[in-house]
This record gives sequence, structure tokens and C-alpha cells, in this order.
Amino acid sequence: MAASSRPGPLSGIRVLEFAGLGPAPFGCMLLSDLGADVLRVSRPDPVGNSGERSFDTLNRGRRLLAADLKSDDGRALVRRLAARADVLVEGFRPGVAERLGVGPEHCLADNPRLVYARMTGWGQDGPLAPRAGHDIDYAAIAGALGTVGEPGRKPVPPLNLLADFGGGAMYLVMGVLAALVERATSGRGQVIDAAMVDGTASLLAMALGFFSAGIQKPERGSNLLDGGAPFYDTYQCADGEYLAVGALEPQFFAELVRVLGVADRVPEQNDLARWPEMRKIFAEAIAGRTRDEWAADFDSVDACVAPVLRLDEIESHPHIAARGCVVRRDGVLQPDVAPRFSRTPGEIGSAPGSLVVTADEALAAWSA
Repeated sequence: MAASSRPGPLSGIRVLEFAGLGPAPFGCMLLSDLGADVLRVSRPDPVGNSGERSFDTLNRGRRLLAADLKSDDGRALVRRLAARADVLVEGFRPGVAERLGVGPEHCLADNPRLVYARMTGWGQDGPLAPRAGHDIDYAAIAGALGTVGEPGRKPVPPLNLLADFGGGAMYLVMGVLAALVERATSGRGQVIDAAMVDGTASLLAMALGFFSAGIQKPERGSNLLDGGAPFYDTYQCADGEYLAVGALEPQFFAELVRVLGVADRVPEQNDLARWPEMRKIFAEAIAGRTRDEWAADFDSVDACVAPVLRLDEIESHPHIAARGCVVRRDGVLQPDVAPRFSRTPGEIGSAPGSLVVTADEALAAWSA
């Protein structure tokens, strides 16, 4: 199916993406999955130089155009495309787009309806704005990384899910969608400053509220949702695999201790002084059987207990398989489109790097 006629609630929205890494490509993947026509502009020889490999699923669903932004011709081409786009996404360090002549001032002058989305780690201003960084750094100073890990042990980076994708890409997409909705009324585009450090701090809304109220302790592994509570943690099973326990509410806790066979000796759920004793009871009980044996026992029980699956196991889980949360395309395991829509479902587009276009083709596709 041609990129310009792909299905989804964003069908007809044109997105010009400057090739980058991590959160900006992920955000553009989501826009593409939901039907946007995303044109990814990369440096010359895009397949060779930009990592457009078949397993780079963040880059799926795009047409790919080579353009040298350091040349007059390349900049002119990008300006012409931006004049026909609805959205432009760039992930340069602050000031780079301006120096290249493709910054907001230039592009909005050509196209006042353009939504110009800027994805950075530190934001467009502030003392750290010009500095390099990665997910772990943004999550660290926002306070999120320090909450993840066991008490008395070092913080554990949760892959790059926290700042890159949660605080970065998802807030980028939310900003783009909000700006498009506002444009329908005002007729005007605007600039979005999507900073991973901002989004990560936003994700801490509940934790910060609890902290301000004196409910959340600053020490990791000592709170209700960070593994501090024995009924909200992971436990090793007889086979070395793990079981995730999230029995927060009393009715789920009651089912948990019943299935574990410890109801007659476990302390009262909210007796914090006896939580170490409760944890020991849970750990000893769960260690007596394999993960899959426990999963079978809890399968039809509302106890909020689940097996901790490895990446090589998820596609065979009955629920994941039934909903098709992950799929294989050309041998590559990847997520299916989310969220789902009743009337205008999206779809996974072309494989990364498989749809390379020329400048003439790109301009012709966006001629109307």
C-alpha cells in the first residue's frame, strides 16, 4: 500500500522526520503505525550510513530519502518538503537545525501551519541543554532512576524505556497530536520542545505527590510500588525463573496467600513491622516450585500474579498470542500497532529501509 494512502486515524497527515536515534524514531514509528505518511530524511547513502537494518523496527513504515543538510541543494529540498508537511520531527542538539537553515524560524516562515517537534534529552534551554546524554542520565537527574532497585544496592536502569521512550517519545507524540488538534481551530502550527528530562519528571507525578505527603520514602526498595512491600515484588522459583506478585488489594492478597498455602501463618498485610517475616514466608513458599507450575496455579485466580517472561518466551504466552501484542514480520519479532481503534485501525508499514525514494518522487508524493 502506498505510504500516502495507509489506513489509520492519522491517514493524510504528512510527517517529515530527520533521521536520528532512539526516541524520535520511536515516536515517528507510532505516528506511522497510526496511518501518518512519514518521510524519513537521512544523510546520503541511507541504507549504508543510517543503520536502516531489517531489525531496526523503530524505523519501520517510512519512505526513506537521502539528503545532505550541509549542502545548499539538500537544505532547499528539505525546506520544500517542510512547506508541504503537517509535522516536522528533529532530534538535533539545540541550535543545530538553526545553523543548518532548517530550524523553526525558517520552516514556519515557509509553512505557518507546520507543527515543528523537537526531541532532545535536556531540552532547548537550561545549563545542560548543549550537553550529550542518554536515557540513564536524564532519568538520573529527574529522580526516576534512583527509585528503581533493591534497598542498599545500586539503581538499576530499566533498559531505555524510562526516559527515551516513556518520557521522550510518548510525550513527543502527545505534543504532536495536541498541536494538530489545536491547529484545527487556530489554523497555525507551533514549536514543541519535547525534553526527555521533562517527560520523565512528569511520569513521577504520583511518586512526587506521595513524597510531598510523606508517604513515599526517598530510599528505593522501601515503598509500596518499588519492591518494598513483600506483596508487590518478584520471587525466584525452583527453576531459577521468577514470579511477579502484585497483590496490593486485600482480596488479591487473600487469594495470594491461599494459593501459596501460607494463609495460616502469614502476618497481617499492612503490618509493616512484620514485612520482613512475610517476605521470608513468600520467598520460601515460591522457591518450592517452578515458575510455570505457579503460573498454572494462579492462571484462573485473581491474585495479580504473573510469570516473569524472557524475550524469547513472550510470543508464546496465551494472552500475548491471542491479542497479537507482538508479531513477526520478515522474521523480525516486533510489537504490533497500539493502541487499537474500532473504525480506523492502523497497521505496520514497510520494513526499515525497504522503501527508498528519490527527491523527485518525494516531492511528487506531496505535491497536492
